[in-house]
Amino acid sequence: MQNLFPYTFVCPEYFWLLLFVPILILWWYYKRNTYFPTFSIPQHGGVLIQSDSLKVKLLKLLPLLKTLAFICIVFGLARPQSALSEKEISTEGIDIVLSLDISGSMLAKDFEPDRLEAAKKVAIQFIKGRPNDRVGLVIFSGESFTQCPITIDHAVLLNLFKDIHSGMVEDGTAIGMGLATAVARLKESKSKTKVIILMTDGVNNMGYIDPYTSIQIAKAFGVRVYTIGIGKNGNAPYPVKDQNGNIFYQSFPVQIDEPLLRKIAQETGGNYFRATNNTSLKKIYENIDTLEKSKIKISNYHRKSEHYHLFILLAFIFLLTDFILSRTYLKTILVQ
Repeated sequence: MQNLFPYTFVCPEYFWLLLFVPILILWWYYKRNTYFPTFSIPQHGGVLIQSDSLKVKLLKLLPLLKTLAFICIVFGLARPQSALSEKEISTEGIDIVLSLDISGSMLAKDFEPDRLEAAKKVAIQFIKGRPNDRVGLVIFSGESFTQCPITIDHAVLLNLFKDIHSGMVEDGTAIGMGLATAVARLKESKSKTKVIILMTDGVNNMGYIDPYTSIQIAKAFGVRVYTIGIGKNGNAPYPVKDQNGNIFYQSFPVQIDEPLLRKIAQETGGNYFRATNNTSLKKIYENIDTLEKSKIKISNYHRKSEHYHLFILLAFIFLLTDFILSRTYLKTILVQ
């Protein structure tokens, strides 16, 4: 009885009193002649026999009202309570900037459909799995710029991905610029954890900020950098334009400055990864997602409310109804 829905009871031992209910019912049954007095009428041919009137039927309810009042009093003595549980969830998110290479070589066909589209796809899935984090987007080629500042409005950020394409800025590979611009997006961040995921498929050959200077800037602002080299081992089909501007694909060796990418990661406390196909690229993002978990704190609160007064009120209503009916409409004359 203690866990009777929707209440719990502080003093369930009072429910033993309910054992008296059958005794009360039997007592009122044997005393029915007192509650429902009858007398006999000689029956002759001219006397009409009628069924019990409404008043006689209602008289039988009086013992029921007393029984219900007794049951309600027992429940009230048992002190029913309802428990209200509340959860307070507080999150400590991570500020993340994705720095994405969009140079012409990112159109190579060693990924499906190409490196850039594969990188965009896994980045979108990564963002969708980080609802508590602020995320920003930087793109770079021969120079860099912020496509989206860090924001918790992921719908806006994801919408901007569809506009990313190679050729938005001067071609080339400015890794230092891509890193420095990403750090600039995080330098005002109040978050305890600041992360950059930098992805490129080439060797730094442009930009007025060299990668080694960018490393020192990242370290100064406490930014952790994960670097990803994207491109298969060996040769890959790269897009090439002919004299008429038509694009065709020609096989060239894949050149990624892995020593530089390793140094960026090591100096800033991150990791370097090499993606050679769509599957490995997806696993890399899953790995980073596991390494950089947002902190979620859940506090549970329990509040209890007393409900004994409800049962006492019901008992009072039953007894009052019995008292009024037995002395007015259902008043009887005791014949001895």
